[in-house]
Amino acid sequence: MQNGIELKPNQTILFIGDSITDAERNSRAYKPFGLGYIHFVANFLLAKFPAYNLNIINRGISGNTVRDLKNRWQRDCLNHKPDILSILIGVNDVWRQFFDRPALNRAVFIDEFETTYRQLLTEVRQNYYSRLIICEPFMFCDNSNDPVFAQLRRFIEVVHKIAADFNALLVPFQKLLDEQIKTVPPPKWSLDMVHPEVWARAWLAQQWLTATGI
Repeated sequence: MQNGIELKPNQTILFIGDSITDAERNSRAYKPFGLGYIHFVANFLLAKFPAYNLNIINRGISGNTVRDLKNRWQRDCLNHKPDILSILIGVNDVWRQFFDRPALNRAVFIDEFETTYRQLLTEVRQNYYSRLIICEPFMFCDNSNDPVFAQLRRFIEVVHKIAADFNALLVPFQKLLDEQIKTVPPPKWSLDMVHPEVWARAWLAQQWLTATGI
């Protein structure tokens, strides 16, 4: 896996994923970064490197799976030719297997998840060189018997393999949460075990910045 990220002037940093990344980025109040962890990361980087002219792009879309990323990969990723690409995806792929029964065909099972994820990263490598940052999908959960959480852990194992194979930097959100949740219970982090409270979004940003070494 890659070592830390070293920023340079005029770089494009692109974040892509689902609602955790989106975080109302298209609302008038929160443009262009949303009010999620990207908001905190982006503004920290802009404040730390004001002379670098960084181009920071949020391309999260609520409800997305890795299949949805595939359908918009050219438009929302490749066309921007990011120097640094950060991906957080997977929780909807799992969630739809359990709670979206009327439209189960929208779920993404683990084989498709891995194949599609690898295809997307291969397309990045074939078109240009980008520093890759892959984030663990996560839940604010301390119940190892929860079937959704158990399935998500299988997806996290796949994410680890992909990160290693593509020499990507890994942000271990779930691993870090597992430690924190021993003393800070899940309801304090999130009302639905998925979407973080605002303070928890700032916590995620801290972990992303620490993992990337920026």
